[in-house]
Amino acid sequence: MISESTKARFTAEVAKYPADQKQSAVMACLSIVQQEQGYVSADSESEIAQYLDMPVIAVHEVTTFYNMYNQRPVGKFKLNVCTNLPCQLRDGQKALQHLEHKLGIQMGETTPDGLFTLQQSECLGACADSPVLLVNDRTMCSFMSNDKLDQLVDGLKSAGAQ
Repeated sequence: MISESTKARFTAEVAKYPADQKQSAVMACLSIVQQEQGYVSADSESEIAQYLDMPVIAVHEVTTFYNMYNQRPVGKFKLNVCTNLPCQLRDGQKALQHLEHKLGIQMGETTPDGLFTLQQSECLGACADSPVLLVNDRTMCSFMSNDKLDQLVDGLKSAGAQ
C-alpha cells in the first residue's frame, strides 16, 4: 500500500511534466517506492500504474528493464559488479568471484544476515576504471582489486552493524 506521503512525492514529480504526459514520471515514482520500501512489488507497480493512468505492464516493463529497481527485498548493501566485456577484460568477473567467496553467496543472493546482496550488472559507464561496482545504485567504486573489495566489504559490515 502506497502512503499519502508517497503519493504527495508522486505529485511533485508529475508536476514536472505537461499534464498529458504524467506517465513520464514513472521512473521517479518507482525510485520513490524503492527508497521507502526497499523494493518495488507487483502491488506497488499496480498502484503507480493507476496513479499515472498507464497500463500495469508498461510500469512492469520499466521495472524489469533497469537493474536499479529491486523486484524483491535486497540486503542493506546492494553490490552491482559490472561484468560487461571491458570490465571482464580487466578482471570484472574475478571481482565478482572474489565477492562471492568473501560473502559466502552466489551472484543474485543475499547474505543470511541481510547485509549484502550481490548482483552483476551491465555497463556502468566507467570502463576505464574497471573493474567497477555500484553500491546501492548510488556510489561508484573504481579499480576494485581484491584488497579494495575486502576493504569495502569490511567497512560496509562495520557501518551496517551500527
